[in-house]
Amino acid sequence: MNEDLLLELYTRPSCSDCQAAKEYLAEENIDYIDKNVGEDQSFEEEMKELSGSRIVPFFAFYKKGLLGRKRPVKNLIGFEVNRKEIEQLVGKIK
Repeated sequence: MNEDLLLELYTRPSCSDCQAAKEYLAEENIDYIDKNVGEDQSFEEEMKELSGSRIVPFFAFYKKGLLGRKRPVKNLIGFEVNRKEIEQLVGKIK
C-alpha cells in the first residue's frame, strides 16, 4: 500500500540508535533521505525547527504532493522507542 510517503532521517554517526534505524531501513529496502546533522549544520538547524530538539534519530514523514511539495504527516524522535509506529509508516513507503 503505497501512500506516496517520503522519509527524511536526521542522524549522527556516533548515535547507535541512528545506526540501528539505518540498518532496519536497509534490510527493508526503504528509500529515505539521510540528513547527517554531524556533517551539515543546516540539517541540524532544520531538525531543531521541525522538532524543537537536537535529539536523533529524528524521523520526518511527508506525503508527496503536487509540484514537488511535501506535507508533514508524522515526526518521531528515536528508533527503538517508536519502532512499531515506524514499521507501520515505512510499510506505506514500500
